[in-house]
Amino acid sequence: MSPARVDVRKTYKLYIDGAFPRSESGRSYAVWSTPVGRANPRFLANAAMGSRKDARDAVVAARGAVKGWAGATAYNRGQVLYRVAEVMESRRAQLVEDVRLSEGLAPSRAEAVVSAAIDRWVWYAGWTDKLAQVLGGLNPVAGPYFDISAPEPTGIVAVLAPQRSSLLGLVSVVAPVIATGNTAVVLASQERPLPAITLAEALATSDVPAGVVNVVTGLTGEVAPWLAGHRDVNAIDLTGAADAEGVDWGELERAAAENLKRVLRPAGTGSDAVEPDWTAEPGLSRMTTFLETKTVWHPKGR
Repeated sequence: MSPARVDVRKTYKLYIDGAFPRSESGRSYAVWSTPVGRANPRFLANAAMGSRKDARDAVVAARGAVKGWAGATAYNRGQVLYRVAEVMESRRAQLVEDVRLSEGLAPSRAEAVVSAAIDRWVWYAGWTDKLAQVLGGLNPVAGPYFDISAPEPTGIVAVLAPQRSSLLGLVSVVAPVIATGNTAVVLASQERPLPAITLAEALATSDVPAGVVNVVTGLTGEVAPWLAGHRDVNAIDLTGAADAEGVDWGELERAAAENLKRVLRPAGTGSDAVEPDWTAEPGLSRMTTFLETKTVWHPKGR
């Protein structure tokens, strides 16, 4: 009989500026599975407990990536996002297992969630080179000039990921931010961070430039206030604050107002905020929230 193995306990790291650093505090916390039926929770891994300094490093990385990502062609951004979907598909088995254990789903349901997440990512990839036509255009004016409006990214968007929907909800809030040319600092689900970490590994092995997406794990109530009040963050999505323990999203709104951040409020509270997916206009409103409109005047020739 072979001797019993000792499990290799994994400690996941943060994802900042295309690398996987440890938290500067050196802290981590245990991640447990969600019970299925009568099963008892079991230890899954340790996740890095991000700090204020880690959040600041993520913002610095995101700022450094803004110019290149916003300046890329919309077609190129679409190609990059589609490549992420390809990598997610190649890691389907791991994503299914992460979702199954994190959310306490049956295997078939976890498979369906991962399929929906990949499909949604592809959907957003297809929008990158269509937004200018849908949201911009030539404005009629009474004068000898052209008046043209075009959408432009806001800049750095801090994203509080949904607490319960660890993958599909995560994709629903991250993909529209980067599809429109913004960069993101993502605070993953506090209790269910594993799918976010696996997604970060997919981003790192795809064509997404370093700093475009930065993933911080840890306590939402500890890190979110620093992101809301950070003067170099241009917008914040508070979806994950709706059902996070010990978080007052009204306070986060007030902190965000200090530098006039754009704020996307949670659509509901508790179970109503689990997965911010489709509305009457599927996903389009989440993209327009973090866009500015630039208007250019150009004289007509004779």
